[in-house]
Amino acid sequence: MKNNYFHAFFYFSLFTFHFLSYLCKQNFNTSIPTMAHNKFKGLGVALVTPFKPTGEVDYTALRRLLDYQLAGGVDFLCVLGTTSEAPCLTDDEKQRIKDVVRERVQGQVPILLGCGGNNTAAIVHSLQHDDFTGIDGILSVCPYYNKPSQEGLYQHFRTIAAATSLPVVLYNVPGRVGVNMTAETTLRLARDCENIVAIKEASGNFTQIDDIIKNKPENFDVISGDDGITFPLITLGAVGVISVIGNALPKEFSRMVRLALQGDYDAARHIHHQFTELFKLLFVDGNPAGVKAMLSSMGLIDNELRLPLVPARITTMGEIASIVKALNLHV
Repeated sequence: MKNNYFHAFFYFSLFTFHFLSYLCKQNFNTSIPTMAHNKFKGLGVALVTPFKPTGEVDYTALRRLLDYQLAGGVDFLCVLGTTSEAPCLTDDEKQRIKDVVRERVQGQVPILLGCGGNNTAAIVHSLQHDDFTGIDGILSVCPYYNKPSQEGLYQHFRTIAAATSLPVVLYNVPGRVGVNMTAETTLRLARDCENIVAIKEASGNFTQIDDIIKNKPENFDVISGDDGITFPLITLGAVGVISVIGNALPKEFSRMVRLALQGDYDAARHIHHQFTELFKLLFVDGNPAGVKAMLSSMGLIDNELRLPLVPARITTMGEIASIVKALNLHV
């Protein structure tokens, strides 16, 4: 009889142990949230969309450009952002561009996907219904045209963050959208939303950007949104850049960024100063007109944009071509 009790107790204990282990595993896998972190550091390239002279998206040139970026050592890619001329792309074109990027990149570098607008509900619907396989985070711009208040900006981004488990990078670019998101609002979002991991700051306001860097939570980063001030922003504590010039100079610009991040400011400053004139030229006729002219002179893409954007002026293109020749940048 004692042996029977012993065996019953033994098997009950064994069953209980395995059952509790199973519950613990289930709880660990499904119930405990993981803290989002920022993968988007170093040189990120705001990828352009190549077009054919007939107007269609040139997917062959897109693959060639992606190979060039990966060979040049970019740290991540920003797809379907402002530089891609996203407002002039159809939904089908955006989907195919996303598919081509995922197929070509194959997880070699993180992909940050533009997913913003001025209709909060539409962005939420996209986040809940679109395919984000292979996407490592979303970049969401401040709402344009509506000109929301700071509270409106806060509620907009908080709603977006709650609609996805992906890391969210905010994008503050008042020169394009007509409203500036203050440091106070940015920091409030950084503290209140765990999956808001960074901001692409393109306000050009050093005091504001420094305020964010100084007071941000540990798990939140600042990324430069302007090539020309990337070096000084890194010295203040920014972790990288989402770059336009990186389309044409991924190897050279990534070296500058890495040297600055490593604290080798003299070497980084030297590279930064090499491109001072080019920074201006690439934006004098608007973005991405300048960098498309440069990529065209390098033989990577055709110099084609979609209206209302037009190619850079002939004088600008000539100056860019001269720099490309001097730097021996032909592919």
